[in-house]
Amino acid sequence: MRLGSGAFAACCVVIEVLGVALFLRGFFPAPVRSSSRAEQRAEPAAPEPSAGASSNWTKLPPPLFKKVVIMLIDGLRDDFVFGSKGVKFMPYTTYLVEKGASHSFVAEAKLPTVTMPRIKALMTGSLPGFIDVVRNLNSPELLEDNVITQAKAAGKRIIFYGDETWVKLFPKHFVEYDGTTSFFVSDYTEVDDNVTRHLDKVLKRGDWDVLILHYLGLDHIGHVSGPSSPLIGHKLREMDSILMKIHTSLLSEERETLVPNLLVLCGDHGMSETGGHGASSMEELNTALILISSAFERKPGDIRRPKHVQQTDLAATLAIGLGLPIPGNSVGSLLFPTVEGRPVREQLRFLHLNAVQLSKLLQENVPSYEKEPGFEQFKMSERLHGNWIRLYLEENNSEVLFNLGAKVRRQYLDALRTLSLSLSRQVAQYDIYSMLVGTVVVLEVLSLLLLSIPEALSNKAELEVPLWSPVFSLLFYLTLLVLSALHVIVCTSAESSCYFCGLSWLTAGGVMVLVSALLCAVVSALAKTFGDGKFLSRNPAHPKPRWSELDVLILLGTMGHVLSLGASSFIEEEHQTWYFLINTLCLALCHEIYRNCLLRDDSEPQQCPHVEEEFIRTAAALQDRSTGCDTLEPHGVSRSLTSLDTLRGYEKWMVLASPWVILTCCRLLRSLNQTGVQWAHRPDLGHWLTSSDHKAELSVLTALSLIVIFALVQRKCSLTSKVALALGLLGVYCYRAAIGNVLFPWQQDSKDISKGVIEARFVHVFVLGILFTGTKDLLKSQVIAADVTIKTVGLWEIYSGLVLLAALLFRPHNLPVLVFSLLIQTIMTKFIWKPLRHDAAEITIMHYWFGQAFFYFQGNSNNIATVDISAGFVGLDTYIEVPAVFLTAFATFAGPVLWASHLVSFLSSETSSGSALSHACFCYALICSFPVSAYIILVTSLRYHLFIWSVFSPKLLYEGMHILITAAICVFFTAMDQTNTKS
Repeated sequence: MRLGSGAFAACCVVIEVLGVALFLRGFFPAPVRSSSRAEQRAEPAAPEPSAGASSNWTKLPPPLFKKVVIMLIDGLRDDFVFGSKGVKFMPYTTYLVEKGASHSFVAEAKLPTVTMPRIKALMTGSLPGFIDVVRNLNSPELLEDNVITQAKAAGKRIIFYGDETWVKLFPKHFVEYDGTTSFFVSDYTEVDDNVTRHLDKVLKRGDWDVLILHYLGLDHIGHVSGPSSPLIGHKLREMDSILMKIHTSLLSEERETLVPNLLVLCGDHGMSETGGHGASSMEELNTALILISSAFERKPGDIRRPKHVQQTDLAATLAIGLGLPIPGNSVGSLLFPTVEGRPVREQLRFLHLNAVQLSKLLQENVPSYEKEPGFEQFKMSERLHGNWIRLYLEENNSEVLFNLGAKVRRQYLDALRTLSLSLSRQVAQYDIYSMLVGTVVVLEVLSLLLLSIPEALSNKAELEVPLWSPVFSLLFYLTLLVLSALHVIVCTSAESSCYFCGLSWLTAGGVMVLVSALLCAVVSALAKTFGDGKFLSRNPAHPKPRWSELDVLILLGTMGHVLSLGASSFIEEEHQTWYFLINTLCLALCHEIYRNCLLRDDSEPQQCPHVEEEFIRTAAALQDRSTGCDTLEPHGVSRSLTSLDTLRGYEKWMVLASPWVILTCCRLLRSLNQTGVQWAHRPDLGHWLTSSDHKAELSVLTALSLIVIFALVQRKCSLTSKVALALGLLGVYCYRAAIGNVLFPWQQDSKDISKGVIEARFVHVFVLGILFTGTKDLLKSQVIAADVTIKTVGLWEIYSGLVLLAALLFRPHNLPVLVFSLLIQTIMTKFIWKPLRHDAAEITIMHYWFGQAFFYFQGNSNNIATVDISAGFVGLDTYIEVPAVFLTAFATFAGPVLWASHLVSFLSSETSSGSALSHACFCYALICSFPVSAYIILVTSLRYHLFIWSVFSPKLLYEGMHILITAAICVFFTAMDQTNTKS
């Protein structure tokens, strides 16, 4: 069966997406887990240790507090409470921290620093898997042992108001609840008012035991405006007044009941300097945790500085405070200051219960647990505890009893610290089998693409795909039989859960058939390539082509980028790699232009050195013409293009100056957004523009950017699309003015701030209209085959619609990124690609490189925290999952998508070769598949690296998303190539 190289590449990338998805499912592991919840509930509490004496304390201790109120403020960074902002905006909280009956801590969250995994950590005490960053979009019911479930089983009445994530995690646990969506980040007022409006009524009632309040406004302000926004101070002041109201109510109730209550103020995660979260910076990890109760009496002059603890410690502390069993999967330890006012026997009892729970979890997850230092410390502490109990029951009140009690307490605390650390290290249990199957699929696809290069990049852009011969071969059935046997052996002997083993036999069998067929196809391609000795024979009629500097740069740059992914520092600062590559590319183009222009002054001018093949097609030049493959001849971008000799006047000077203009644009863009890790804290032009003192400058820049965007895009649009584009860009400015980012000339300030829903929907209408017009022209070009202009206009209008959507979603200070992207595309189209007659492969790789660079010019990085989720809610007044996810993904990957879209439009309109789009699709698929495949191998070998979760895993998620977008781009390439063929 013969397939076009574009269609073949698209099919390969789609299959690769399946392999990457299977690998990701196996790579992101299930955390350590204890036995089932039913077994944990049925198991009685560990008895108090004794040495020769009989202790009668075999049950759980009674609750320390009558009521518990948990006030969780989303995005509450530690310096918002303990720093200068806390002193200024949270005076009552500051008073409680410095002089009140409270214990304050800096709680360190673990990756991923997003809401749902952090709620799980707070309530279960366990460390959620990194894959929970994806599940955060649609939280499933929490089946793990947790404080909420234990409280409900004990008859506690729980009320909840706030983030609906809690309702999804605990669907049948609350006697009363009111959930609000956490993803509509444009709302930071109503989302908190809907929580506070219940307070007055609930605090007066006595029919509840646990009250949970989750406030989202602070986090939403961070996403929209950043931590330096003046709105942060207003929100902190609001939270401080709410805390005072709750605390005052609890104190008045205590005067009547004489039983202490507990008020917990905490955050789920912090906030980066750009307002996002999800990564591992100290601002995102460190959160405030304050425990307030009249039981924590403070003597005059008692200064309690915030201590650093783990966020997982709260679950054990809440369980002890409510008189509940500690969750079986908890890796946290009791916050001892909360019980240090209790009698020594109670203190030791609490510590012993925590140590027994951690030791059992260690036994279930570590085969050689007896050799662990924490387990040895626990056993020694238990023996000393038994001796202390014996002395205590003998009513020995001597100094020996006091000193021994202090020693046992220290021993327990050391054991808890060591056990918790050991369990935290055991969190990763990889599904190696699923990872291996996914890796095999990805590598087979890459091998097939590499072996198909000679045929795929031939003049015909077609290749013979053997579909039936591998299926009916002996190798196929032998491979399928071996894989089936291995599958049975692995799935019947696997001690831990395996995702691939959990699939139905039909699905698993389909994957094994696919792996076997791909292997046979690879072997067939190898035999075809090397069996006839094509690479061993030389044909003097077809000498080996020269390699140009551009070919060498493309090859070395691609290989260098792939190798750089093996180092954590290069991943954190990957933007520097792409900045270096495009700068070097501009210098190489400059050298090529100057050599062509200056050397032509000789009496016998040289011909324009044009490489005969794309950099990845060089192997095909050694093939003999008798093999049946077409000789790879150069295909120019257009047969009627103007050469450098015929350029006159300003055009020739523009060709000479164009690389330097592009270099200048790239240097200006580097100053706009500092990204990465090492230099992200440094001030940049973006921070200066977004400050409230420079709103006028930002407004002028936004207006000028929108005008330039219109001037660069409208030139190829139809009249209808021009009008829609102009009105759409005007709507973009109106939207930004409505939400307070920019000002109109007649405005003095931005007091009348709204959500801008109407203005944004106004722009969405024009985006859809332009896309519809472009699609209509493409369909019309199928009917009128001779009119190529209609198709050219249609593709450009689709591109224009995407540009308008990007202008709407980009923050105002990022609009120059879009302007420079359009400007560079215009310059390279007119003054580089056409005069130098670069082939489709070179143009494709240049588009890919610039698309990757502009991904980072936007301010993105390989940290999840740089994802601007506020873009997903532009034009929405409520959370709708599909459009929100689409808009967020498009805003994040706008650079690569826009450059790929421009590539399709350029090749369709400027080339006379029918194979250009097929060649471009194949090259794009290959250059995207190579780093993904290499990174999967690298990350597998580095899965126990120190920075696997903070650096390598986020990059792996980006690569997975990137290959998915590549599949969509290749399908679009193939569809456009088919229209070319029909035309």
